[in-house]
Amino acid sequence: AADDRVIIVHLGHGASLCAMRQRKSIATTMSFSPLDGIPMTTRSGSIDPSAVIYMQQTMGMSADEIVQTLNYQSGLLGVSGLSSDMRDLLESDNTNARLAVEIFVYQVVRNIGSLIAALGGLDALVFTAGIGENSASIRQQICQGCSWLGIKIDNAANNQNHTCISLPDSAISTWVIPTDEERMIAKHTLQLIPF
Repeated sequence: AADDRVIIVHLGHGASLCAMRQRKSIATTMSFSPLDGIPMTTRSGSIDPSAVIYMQQTMGMSADEIVQTLNYQSGLLGVSGLSSDMRDLLESDNTNARLAVEIFVYQVVRNIGSLIAALGGLDALVFTAGIGENSASIRQQICQGCSWLGIKIDNAANNQNHTCISLPDSAISTWVIPTDEERMIAKHTLQLIPF
């Protein structure tokens, strides 16, 4: 399955999606900077460029203030006004907390659709990173939003954070696989630096 058409759904403090074919990235939700793509815990995600102009011209914000706002006061924190922690938002009855979760899920589902178009189909969906590995609720909501693809998850497996969370008759296999960014950084560093 790793050599098929796969979308990695990396949901943590930083969040992004990557479309892979034969283990090679062909599209991702981030671009020039990590601000692009889906909203994150404190980063805005993709916004209309005119919003930046509005922040500067109408709100009188400096470039430094805009950078601070888009990187550290937006995303889940900015929408909810309460917390950047998905666990806090899922436990809250606050309207803005629920809205932050809904926007997050909607943007992930929407971007999965975009990456499927880039891949020309989908064989496997992989959740990883802090939220992706630990939040059964977020995985369930995202998979529900992608049910038109024929994704069927095993609720018991999902709630217990099993590695494979899809049912045998699911059109798309769905997985929860821990990320190991430090190991990959070390591996690539060793390839570049001779000892």
